[in-house]
Amino acid sequence: MTSPSDMSLSLPLDRDSLLALACDRAQLSDFGDLWFLEPMDQFIAASNREGRLTPDGRASTTEVIVKGLVSRLRMVEDIRRHPEIRDEKVEVAGIILGLPRTGSTIFQRLLASAPGMTGLRWYEAQNIAPFPGEQPGNPVERRAYAQAMIDGWLQLAPELASIHPLEPDAPDEEILVLGQMFVSTMIEGMNFVPSFTRWLNGYDQSRGHEDLKTILQYLQWQDPSRRGAKWILKSPSNLPYTEVAAKAFPDALLIMTHRDPLQTVPSYVSMQAALYKLSATLTDREVGEFWFPRLVEWMRLFEGARERIGEHRFIDIDYREVGKNPMAQAERVLSRVGITVDERLEAVLTEFLAGNKREQRPMHDYSPERFGLDEEAIKREFATYRERYIL
Repeated sequence: MTSPSDMSLSLPLDRDSLLALACDRAQLSDFGDLWFLEPMDQFIAASNREGRLTPDGRASTTEVIVKGLVSRLRMVEDIRRHPEIRDEKVEVAGIILGLPRTGSTIFQRLLASAPGMTGLRWYEAQNIAPFPGEQPGNPVERRAYAQAMIDGWLQLAPELASIHPLEPDAPDEEILVLGQMFVSTMIEGMNFVPSFTRWLNGYDQSRGHEDLKTILQYLQWQDPSRRGAKWILKSPSNLPYTEVAAKAFPDALLIMTHRDPLQTVPSYVSMQAALYKLSATLTDREVGEFWFPRLVEWMRLFEGARERIGEHRFIDIDYREVGKNPMAQAERVLSRVGITVDERLEAVLTEFLAGNKREQRPMHDYSPERFGLDEEAIKREFATYRERYIL
């Protein structure tokens, strides 16, 4: 994992310099369609203007950008050499959405563990393209890169171990890939860029999802054992931008996970405080002042989108019911996407659950007051949602 020079850490982020760093690392120059430059420029401008990046934060942001660009260069080159990649038949059967901290991570991993299902792995999301010299089916270097990232995060913010289970081979969010194209809520989740989030609300993100389709083909081509399997995607970005994902994958079931915002809002704000600690200098209250209204906005955007899309595309999963009987909730979804529920499936799901209990990780301790959050304000802003799905 390379790092920028000490001198570059004192300079503003610069698009041409970042593109040049990527080309130098990959020894390639064709990025394919350059649609991503517009959101890239918006993100860079917001980061330089308001990101409050520390030197380590500037270095890590630079690395995230460069490795994403390098992956794009390598993928474009691989497709040039192997045009059959675009012939891969990828079926996205389900897309999990919902407020963050609604149990969506463990639920995605549970569904992806079922025979006939698959998901985007965390190490793949960090580097979609094989490293030079990587043996097919043995991505040792990419796994090591992902593990080094996890180790570095936990050193700077140990509380992340209790908030989100980080494992190189575990299924995770396509937001990590879309964010490397400068769309999706990964940008605001990792960097403090309020003006970028306002811009993103009005930007057509469909080009990112078109590239995501190609990336899923690329990953399936790398691992032929996935052929014929159904993909399960998951991202908090799917809540405010539901229609983008729904239109990109028109046959996918939209799986909405639910939990009381009285728990999810402070939990997610706590997570964001830990993530911002990796790159920027913000107080806990500043994090709360940005993220509480932003989560309210996410829900408002979703409510309108769900009405336009239609109820036939959705299935609702209650966090409390998953806690009581996760098998039954998983089987509800799997039967809707065409996976046969039999003894073999139940055995696999049971084995997964035995190795992924919440008590196997540290407890996540969060307090609303720490972030300036008010319980009555949460109840008021999420009243319609709570009435429909929680109460």
